[in-house]
Amino acid sequence: MCQFQSLRPRGFSHLPMALLMLLSLLQLGFAFPVPETRSSSVLLDPISGQLKVIEGWDPAAAAWANLTDTIPETGWAFLELATNEKYNDSVQAYAAGLAEAAVSEQVNGSVCLRTLVLDPDWEGGLLRFHFPPTSASALTAVSLFPNWQVRLALLQLKGLEDSYNGQVAFPRGRFSIAPFGFLLFQLGGDLEDLEAALNKTQSQQVLGSGSCSALIKLLPGNQDLLISHVTWNAYQSMLRIVKKYTLPFRTSARSDSMIAGRVQTFSSYPGTIFSGDDFYILSSGLVTLETTIGNSNAARWKYIQPEGSVLEWLRNIVANRLARRGLEWANTFQRFSSGTYNNQWMIVDYNAFVPGKAGLTEGVLTVLEQIPGLVAMADRTEHLYKESYWASYNIPYFQNIFNASGSLELVKKYGDWFTYDKSPRAQIFRRNQTLVRNMDTMIRLMRYNNFLKDPLSHCQGCDPSQNGENAISARSDLNPANGTYPFGALRQRSHGGTDMKVTNSQMARDYGLIAASGPTWDEVPPFQWSTSPYSNLLHMGHPDLWKFPPIRVSWD
Repeated sequence: MCQFQSLRPRGFSHLPMALLMLLSLLQLGFAFPVPETRSSSVLLDPISGQLKVIEGWDPAAAAWANLTDTIPETGWAFLELATNEKYNDSVQAYAAGLAEAAVSEQVNGSVCLRTLVLDPDWEGGLLRFHFPPTSASALTAVSLFPNWQVRLALLQLKGLEDSYNGQVAFPRGRFSIAPFGFLLFQLGGDLEDLEAALNKTQSQQVLGSGSCSALIKLLPGNQDLLISHVTWNAYQSMLRIVKKYTLPFRTSARSDSMIAGRVQTFSSYPGTIFSGDDFYILSSGLVTLETTIGNSNAARWKYIQPEGSVLEWLRNIVANRLARRGLEWANTFQRFSSGTYNNQWMIVDYNAFVPGKAGLTEGVLTVLEQIPGLVAMADRTEHLYKESYWASYNIPYFQNIFNASGSLELVKKYGDWFTYDKSPRAQIFRRNQTLVRNMDTMIRLMRYNNFLKDPLSHCQGCDPSQNGENAISARSDLNPANGTYPFGALRQRSHGGTDMKVTNSQMARDYGLIAASGPTWDEVPPFQWSTSPYSNLLHMGHPDLWKFPPIRVSWD
């Protein structure tokens, strides 16, 4: 069972809009005035060979799930999902989806999932990307990529979908998933780039819009290594779940070896089977996280092709399950890159980190960046130990990625805001990371937004000159609606830092973390739907006032 401890305040989108609307409309039990706990077990009927879901815990079950809703009190719900290794992997995966859906459904049984109306041309393009024709190159990608883990991920999603539809039937052989049901929830990041690649003029992408801040901080004397991530997203996305999956799958259909990442803790959302932020603590000893770098070079969209590629959300899941080391993760993830959901990934290997050791051990930090048609990766451990930190803030690090992504052209047009070393967050991280001495000061930095007083939050060409976007945890809603801004990310928006997660070498062993939900309120007013300029936006199931302190999350 999940346990959480409230921590005293210390004074301190990345999804396309169509998907945000769906996330707001999917109600999975988050409107209760008091904490609600639900549990379920999935049993295999020995006569029919089919699975059935029951309430409560049964030791003979193929899967178990427990959900504790404390969103009114903490801003988070907590899901624990586990499967029984005595069953074959396919049964485990499908049962996992059934179990999660059972505990996540609203108490009165009414789950609201609206149908998204898509442009027919855009719809056809999306179908081609996720269900490519069986050409030679497409078949090669399927056969060479770890397709057993892909199948298990899709089976889990199938279980989630079937439970929602009330049509539980374990699929034997080939199966299908509705392209615009729960599958769409997994595609949030990929859709951002598919939308641009398919030349849709109504793209919701905002120039310069940040999708997350991240910091990996080596404490003085190398006593500990802290890892933190702040999601930047539209405020409509703030129905949040911390999930712990225990999925003892085999590495392949013909293997008895267990996957390295069979236990995972991650920040997530209703209806999704991976993080999407992304932030994971894995049983392999790895912690994986990313910030989005995007692509501003229209000439590179031609490299996004449906054949011979696997979308990012699946490569993400597969790499997290199979990899034991950072370089192995990067090599797995880069294979058959779709060029969609283009991020800077950081893979931290706690197996290679020795607290208090003066010298470095290769492999502590691996960094990977992806844009359409190009992937760069390198061991950045030496950089981490030399500088004592690695910061990530939506700007490419590798020079070839920076140039090819169109970032150089943005610098020429808009100035230092788009540079790797002189952007506002780059400078704030460089200045404030020296103040990090422990977990409390790390949290203070990751929730930092003092834009009205901080000279590094100055916005060239803006009126007013100080901007809520220019901080580690953005508050774009606090920018005046009638201001003057050189590009879209700097204007007033229902967008900003929507959480904070942090772990260290000790907590990660037990999949623990400290988490804060909602926009920062340390040096700025807390966000409140009813008094904000966005009270008319859909936000069913949300608390009105988002003023939650960080909590310590641990698991029995």
